[in-house]
Amino acid sequence: MAANRLDGAGERACWFVGATYGDRNEDQSARFLAEGIWVNGYKDKYLDAVRSIQSGDRIAIKAAYTRKKNLPFDNKGHTVSTMAIKAIGVVVENLGDGRTLKVDWAPVDPPREWYFYTNRATVWRVLPGNLNTDDLIRFTFAGDKQDLDRFRNAPHWRDRFGDQPSHFIWTNFYEAVADGLLKYRNRRDELLAGIYEIEARLDGYSIAPDLYVDGSRGPLRDICPFTVMGMFNRGITEANRKSIAGELARFLGVNVAVPPGFEGIPLLSNMKSWFFAFERDRGADDIEALWDVFAAAIALADSDAPDEKEAFQRSYDAALSHHGVGWNLSIGCYWIRPWSFISLDERSRMYIKTKLGIAIGSSGTGGRCNAEEYIGLLEAVKTRFLEDAYPVHSFPELSLAAFAYTGTLSGDVIDEEPEGAETGDTSPPVAVPPIKPYSIDQILEEGCFMPRPRLEVILDRLDKKRNVILQGPPGTGKSWLAKRLAYAMVGQIDERKVRPVQFHPNLSYEDFVRGWRPSGDGRLTLVDGPFMEMINAANNDSDGRYVVVIEEINRGNPAQILGEMLTLMEADKRTPAEGLELSYRRSEGERVSIPKNLFVIGTMNVADRSLALVDLALRRRFAFIDLEPTFGDRWRNWVMSTHGLSSDFLTEVERRIVRLNQTIEGFPGLGPQFRIGHSFVTPPTDTKISEPFEWFRQVVETEIGPLLEEYWYDTRDKAREQVKLLAAAQRP
Repeated sequence: MAANRLDGAGERACWFVGATYGDRNEDQSARFLAEGIWVNGYKDKYLDAVRSIQSGDRIAIKAAYTRKKNLPFDNKGHTVSTMAIKAIGVVVENLGDGRTLKVDWAPVDPPREWYFYTNRATVWRVLPGNLNTDDLIRFTFAGDKQDLDRFRNAPHWRDRFGDQPSHFIWTNFYEAVADGLLKYRNRRDELLAGIYEIEARLDGYSIAPDLYVDGSRGPLRDICPFTVMGMFNRGITEANRKSIAGELARFLGVNVAVPPGFEGIPLLSNMKSWFFAFERDRGADDIEALWDVFAAAIALADSDAPDEKEAFQRSYDAALSHHGVGWNLSIGCYWIRPWSFISLDERSRMYIKTKLGIAIGSSGTGGRCNAEEYIGLLEAVKTRFLEDAYPVHSFPELSLAAFAYTGTLSGDVIDEEPEGAETGDTSPPVAVPPIKPYSIDQILEEGCFMPRPRLEVILDRLDKKRNVILQGPPGTGKSWLAKRLAYAMVGQIDERKVRPVQFHPNLSYEDFVRGWRPSGDGRLTLVDGPFMEMINAANNDSDGRYVVVIEEINRGNPAQILGEMLTLMEADKRTPAEGLELSYRRSEGERVSIPKNLFVIGTMNVADRSLALVDLALRRRFAFIDLEPTFGDRWRNWVMSTHGLSSDFLTEVERRIVRLNQTIEGFPGLGPQFRIGHSFVTPPTDTKISEPFEWFRQVVETEIGPLLEEYWYDTRDKAREQVKLLAAAQRP
């Protein structure tokens, strides 16, 4: 096979296929290479995908598995997804039956191992166009090395494998406890005896006795592994949680240390800490069914093979129908393998539906999601985790974000609970979300090209004036910077304390501040808008800082939308003594003021001719910060390091944009507010640029060009002239 047919990433799909199937799961790789073929071992799966493979497409035989030892990097005790490349080739002919391809193969001997970004499906279609896929394609077909440091520190993997300390060091302990428990599946008498010994040693902790069929009470005669895990995941003090966890770990022979904290872990209510019913209410196989799920979940997380997925789904659906089992089953799966399963406690469900906008199925028992829907949700969310800009990048991070999003400290959860269970320690849980510090340092690291002193001035103006507006030409990063300044003002990433709102012509005072809205029973209800909600939150947390970010503040009617708030925003009127009655009062004599710890950051596009001039009253209450197109060394160095673009190319791009901006600035009827910002030519962090000049040409034609035609709407020839100069054929 000609080697040059495999060089480079190319634009066509590449195919990564398995070669192990059959009753004995035999590896067919040697036969495929000898016969110059590849055969889909399934008669009812992947048929359409195989039919879509074209002659000339590149193809690789892979074997996907997990590893924990002898890795070329520090995996910190975590399991690593691994994929071995065993052969590469080019498709010569597709027979069209959904099963058979003729392939010009070349063996890879010894197989080369690729980590993190893997797929266990027998047929995996990989399209070039982003960092992960392009790196995988070059690794496989061009022999490049994998940039392990980049993958380790990418958002999806950094909490397990990255250079920075993890927020979720508890995960190793939970997985080790689960592994220890699995050994007791057929030794449950020993397990129960050990648990009662732990109870005897721990003052004030008790395991609820079982209730027998005849109504008498006595010690438990059976227990499920999730209930054992629940012993230290209830609404008790953190000190008690650590004591119980430590005793259980010693009994199970777990060598991993008890974690110092329990961030991102949903708790059980003390009243609902069992996963099964009392003996009088449960079936003979109820507890065994929970052990089935426990074992299948661990097997699926550790191998992710198709047969393991099917076994998990069968066991999950079977257990879901038993009394005492509800959403808590997903919580138990999350405890035992937190990097592989999602917890569907009440907080997480709310976050998934309202923040992430993902629907949760309801075809299972009691209107909950069944196993197929649960697996589908896992796969859908895991795909989004790989996006740098996604709000969360792992299941522990999602659970923690849901914790912060709802602002509640209590656990969720078991929906069906047999009456009469003893509550034990009812002290409220004291776990709080860990602080993720955020400051000017993080703003600069994430791609701000403004010098540090300038950022310090903006934050100082926000601190003193309480309200600022970032204004500037298109593409100067106003929205990007506004949210990051908000986090820096708060001092940490906390979505409860930063509220983004978009102003638009249809937005009203009733939407933003307070107004009457219809309720489900047909009546009108007085509802607080986002601004009043943030006022209340800031009033209830005088030590914290809160920020409302108003996108495109001049696109709506600020004076009408803000109403009395426009007066109350003034820095010297932020006291209850200056409070005013609102247009819609909740009670007689109610007066509202804006607390000093609530800040407002607005953004304004100064080049949009369709927007009205800003009211002078608004101008008096805000400090206006001008953002400029920012190029130079800081911009070039960041784009070079993030995207690998050459210095010469970026210097030429900068020269052309600066020349265009000089033309715009000096043209009658335009001016500096119409210049082109650096954001137009700053690729998103997760975008791979394989053809820099072609990328730049497309940006000019589809983004900058239409904007220039708006600028020179009555002299289109001028716009076309500038586009031609920008995208000149001479490559930078």
